[in-house]
Amino acid sequence: MEVGFLGLGIMGKAMSMNLLKHGFKVTVWNRTLSKCDELVEHGATVGETPAAVVKKCKYTIAMLSDPAAALAVVFEKDGVLDGICSGKGYIDMSTVDDETSTKISEAITTKGGSFLEAPVSGSKKPAEDGQLVILAAGEKALYEEAIPAFDIMGKKSFFLGPVGNGAKMKLVVNMVMGSMMNAFSEGLELADKSGLDPQTLLAVLDLGAISNPMFRLKGPTMIQGNYSPAFPLKHQQKDMRLALALGDENAVPMPVAAAANEAFKKARSMGLGDKDFSAVYETVRQFKPSSS
Repeated sequence: MEVGFLGLGIMGKAMSMNLLKHGFKVTVWNRTLSKCDELVEHGATVGETPAAVVKKCKYTIAMLSDPAAALAVVFEKDGVLDGICSGKGYIDMSTVDDETSTKISEAITTKGGSFLEAPVSGSKKPAEDGQLVILAAGEKALYEEAIPAFDIMGKKSFFLGPVGNGAKMKLVVNMVMGSMMNAFSEGLELADKSGLDPQTLLAVLDLGAISNPMFRLKGPTMIQGNYSPAFPLKHQQKDMRLALALGDENAVPMPVAAAANEAFKKARSMGLGDKDFSAVYETVRQFKPSSS
């Protein structure tokens, strides 16, 4: 099975590498071409443009940073639309809003191609380990054809119906995650400022009803001030913004998510946008009193 892969950031690189390691033929493209080098060492070929990749491969997957990037790769000159035609499938695994996904879907299907949105739940380590959760919606036949690839990139795939539902589900998941990360950050700082050992707080949380892998994974590195990006904070803030817009559309009050979004915006203003999203901790930790 030969697939194209557009976008080799933290997630796309890991996902396409897994496909290569499991015997898929993969043709890759990235706006910064040097990011293709490591994939080429593992057997990938390089397409000079998104259109060239789509023309070569029956199925093309995209994993891009935001709605603007997802739209540009499809609609710009030598983009996906210049290569798509009947018999070809386009699978966008980027996290975007449902309006963006619908716009891309309509353009692809108008040219005769089939479309699936398939955003993922999971960050760098799950991507490397093939343990993502895939939230697909759109053309059911394309979903079924993509299952062999999804089974390598993820531990579970869901088919959620018409285009837009995958995007919405991903935004809801990331909204909950971002809100939890802010509460967790406040808890760590409250423990520290109250004279408690944050490491003991981690141990207590891990034994209770709110034990979860995110606290277990992120807590120790947050205490150390290590924010090597598994999921960049700027992308988390983008997802909070899109989730809040979805809340506006559906008249759902979201005061907790709105406050969390402000914290992520504050972190971005502090220059933390390219750090891991757990760096939002610094918005409550920055006011440490002087030791003098």
